[in-house]
Parts: sequence; C-alpha cells; structure tokens
Amino acid sequence: MGVLVDLPTIPGLRPFGRGKVRETFDLGDRLLMVASDRISAYDSILPTGIPKKGIVLTQLSKFWFERTGDIIPNHMLTTDLSSLPETAQSMRDAIEGRSMIVRKAERIDIECVARGYLSGSAWAEYRQSGSVVGIALPSGLTESAKLPEPIFTPATKSSSGHDINVPFEHVVSEVGEDLARQLRDITLRIYRAAEDYAAGRGIIIADTKFELGFIDGKLTLIDEALTPDSSRFWDAEQYAPGRAQPSFDKQFVRDWLTSSGWDREPPAPPLPDEIAEATSRKYIEAYERLSGRPLFPLA
Repeated sequence: MGVLVDLPTIPGLRPFGRGKVRETFDLGDRLLMVASDRISAYDSILPTGIPKKGIVLTQLSKFWFERTGDIIPNHMLTTDLSSLPETAQSMRDAIEGRSMIVRKAERIDIECVARGYLSGSAWAEYRQSGSVVGIALPSGLTESAKLPEPIFTPATKSSSGHDINVPFEHVVSEVGEDLARQLRDITLRIYRAAEDYAAGRGIIIADTKFELGFIDGKLTLIDEALTPDSSRFWDAEQYAPGRAQPSFDKQFVRDWLTSSGWDREPPAPPLPDEIAEATSRKYIEAYERLSGRPLFPLA
C-alpha cells in the first residue's frame, strides 16, 4: 500500500466532491469516500503525503462510528468494497482500507467543536479576553489546562477556508434554537464518552470537531470522527499544563515547516522523508492505542 496523494478518477464512478484529504464519488443513493494521504498545514496542501494516513483516518472513524452508534446514528454503511461496480474493482487495491461507503446526508454548515482543555485558538482568545466564544472561564488558567467542564465552541467556514469561531447565539441565528441546542448537546455527549474511553487508553482528547447532518430527517454524525486530523490527542503520561503538549497529529509537520523558513504562502515545500515517516508513526500509534489492535491486518 503506497502513499496515495492524487486520485483523480475511479473508472465508472462520477466524482462528487474533493476536499483537502478526501475524494468522494457518487454511487447513486450512496457515496464512496476515499481518504488520501494528503496533509495540509497553514491552509496549504503539501506536495508530500504521509504514509498510511488515509487508512488511519478511515479505520479510526470506523472504530468511533461503531462505538458511538448508541449516542447518535452515523452515515457509515460499510468499508467492504465488494459491492462497487465491476469497472471500479481495478482500483480496489489502491483504495482498500482507506475507503468507506456512506449514506448521503444533508449537511449542516456548522463545525461542532468540543473542548475539554485550553489549547490552540481557544488559548489565544482566553489570554486576550478571559473567555472563549463568549463563554467566561475562570481566571488564572494556563495553556493546556483542563477546563472545569467541556465547552461547545462552534465554528463556520469562510470563503478562504478558515474555521471562524462563533458564539452559540450565531448558531441559533443560523439554524434555530432547537437545532442549535441539539448540536451542542450531542457534540458534548460524544466528546465526554470518547474522552472517558480514551483516558483508559492513556490518551487525552483535548478537543475535537464533528460534522452533522440529516438523513431521513434524523440528526446524524457524518464525515469523520475523532481522528488525529479532527482532534488534539495528547499522551496522558506526558501531560503537563502550562505549555503546549506533545500530540499525535501533524505537529512534526508544523514544526518542520516553521523551522524551514517557509512564509506560509503557497506552494508549500516538500517534506523530508524522516518527517513524513515520523508523522505516519504518530498517526498509527494513535489508532493502535485507541482501538487496542494493530492497524494491519485490517479488520
């Protein structure tokens, strides 16, 4: 299984959408989502892929979809590709393990973010105002501090692709109070359940984001769930508030890009092999510690 960066076509399937990481194809009443090994940083897609990253994203999402199915339904149907049209089977080796067949959904254009720890943009905002998207927090908190209770800090997408944190009242104005409350409550419910489980595996889920939508009128978890791309995972043994934490994500990539002198304007530079491999190992470790099983052979 080599590094998959570009997947322009699959014979016999009509492209449905292309994201920073995923390629989506139309199967009529279903979709085929293929997670590539692409990685983005500072709003640029890098020319270098991270080995097996797309497999980790798919398999970890599958794990969490199955684990949280009693909290909220999700869009996953199967990771078995045997039902794909015969014309697409020629690509099966390339997309096996990194693909999921899902139900189509009506997406809600709100990033549903849960935070249990003070990090990233929340830490930056807290230092300025003592609050995060209008939620007042106790004074004297330090970077990476655990919050008294997890908070819901939704975001919207701008035309430039940046996530923009917005107060709960903005969500109410966009989707109505009843749905806004449902989004908040289900986001925090999933986060609490996942964070409690992960703690038993030695991992802190500092924050995470979800996408939700409607399928047959029911609120449904879609896209991905609790992966290193959508979450901050910290090693509980190394956790020490008051500083940034070592994480199971693309921090190796960000650190190298910063030290390389790149001005963050496209195009991004290629990554050295050792940085790509180190990042891959972190993604795989996150999967294996959370799932309790090796990534290969695939389940």
